[in-house]
Amino acid sequence: MMDDPATSEYGRLFADDSDWYNGIVLGTLVPHCMWDPLPRFFQTWLRNYIGGVLLYFLSGFAWCFYIYYLKRNVFVPKDAIPSRKAMLLQISVAMKAMPWYSALPTISEYLTEIGWTKAFPRVYHVGWLSYVVYLAIYLIIVEFGIYWMHRELHDIKPLYKHLHATHHIYNKQNTLSPFAGLAFHPLDGILQAVPHSLALFIVPVHFTAHLVLLFIEAVWTANIHDCIHGKVWPVMGAGYHTIHHTTYRHNYGHYTIWMDWMFGTLRDPEEDEGKKM
Repeated sequence: MMDDPATSEYGRLFADDSDWYNGIVLGTLVPHCMWDPLPRFFQTWLRNYIGGVLLYFLSGFAWCFYIYYLKRNVFVPKDAIPSRKAMLLQISVAMKAMPWYSALPTISEYLTEIGWTKAFPRVYHVGWLSYVVYLAIYLIIVEFGIYWMHRELHDIKPLYKHLHATHHIYNKQNTLSPFAGLAFHPLDGILQAVPHSLALFIVPVHFTAHLVLLFIEAVWTANIHDCIHGKVWPVMGAGYHTIHHTTYRHNYGHYTIWMDWMFGTLRDPEEDEGKKM
């Protein structure tokens, strides 16, 4: 496959991009002598690991500071604020899994570089219209894939018992926090991110856009575990996801509510609140 001139050009551009990303992250945060001798694959893994950890802590601490300190009792009542012990447990689970989480984008980047995926490195290779259309298709595939992966992690009992139950010990408002967003069994977290990588083999997508969307997961998942209902249709906000943690049978979706609406598992937090009243 790499004999094809276009693929060879793509491979060189992907490799150049990878070196550039590695240089930015590792060159800024890690002594040069510690990472420069490593093969690109391991440099990329280290970059993804450091980037994932930084995003997790920056988004988690910033959001906790805002909702639990600056806006204390505004967004969540005092008795709904998770304990420090609960948040430290979530951080511990996430940090044990983070080295494994980092492997998935690293493998995807390697497979893209050697020409196994349909990704392209520059917008000019397809044009802006195709870029937008392909990105929309990519997002639909990701939404569909994550919905069903998440749902099967509940429906297939051994998967729930041995993998997903680790995340669902956080099942009340006062145990959910932004730090719970990545507190999964490592294989569980990888399975739920796999649709991002599989989509690369199905539809042409700008690889940098793929990486950005994958790492936005770290920020997004912090947001949907803060118990604050943003009321922005059709976004699958924290109000919906809190219901998922309390009923276990609703709101499996990712960025939007569309898949739950299509497959009959949607439960609206405002309607839910109305029934309680």
